[in-house]
Amino acid sequence: MAEFQKTAFNKINRSPNRATYNKDEVYEILDSHFICHASYVYQGTAISIPTGYGRHGDTIYLHGALKNRMLLSLLDADKVSLSVTHLDGLVMARSVFHHSFNYRSAIVFGKARLIEDREEKNEALKVITENIIPGRWDEARQPNDNELKITAVVAIDIEEASAKIRTGPPSDDAEDYDLDIWAGVLPLQVIPGKPVSDEALKKPLPISNSALDFSWD
Repeated sequence: MAEFQKTAFNKINRSPNRATYNKDEVYEILDSHFICHASYVYQGTAISIPTGYGRHGDTIYLHGALKNRMLLSLLDADKVSLSVTHLDGLVMARSVFHHSFNYRSAIVFGKARLIEDREEKNEALKVITENIIPGRWDEARQPNDNELKITAVVAIDIEEASAKIRTGPPSDDAEDYDLDIWAGVLPLQVIPGKPVSDEALKKPLPISNSALDFSWD
């Protein structure tokens, strides 16, 4: 079972019983989401920005404008971090103090590098697109030379990572279990709605399979 080595960056100190360093578990959390938060420092201020991503192997890809402040800051850093969180439920305890969340979260660390090769850049954009909505890359027009030229694509080779997961019911103080207060878990999930066709379509077209087949597990 392949695991990430524990380091000062990825080691989970609070509630370590919820930690995992297993690569498969970390990557499952990454692959079942498509929005991460990228952290960077700009003019001495720490900033966290949500952005789309895709993973292939041990590499995560981000993209944006050539002069995107976040991407440029990531490229200047010796080490960068990205985090992803799934919110699975509200844990409602008998006491306010013990309320919590059921969640799956992952954080990865690595060195960012700029992708300049045209084919590699195009493939990275495909990875990002397919991570967001599988099947869409082959349905839509793919990037032309000018679009590739004005787009920056950054690869982050994952060197360290860990995940933290909470599941199950509330954990109350022993004496609180005698209280007549409802306690339990309120599950949460994202459910896709019915696709809405663009009013600018020149003629009625069947809804794309990628939209019809989309699910967020």
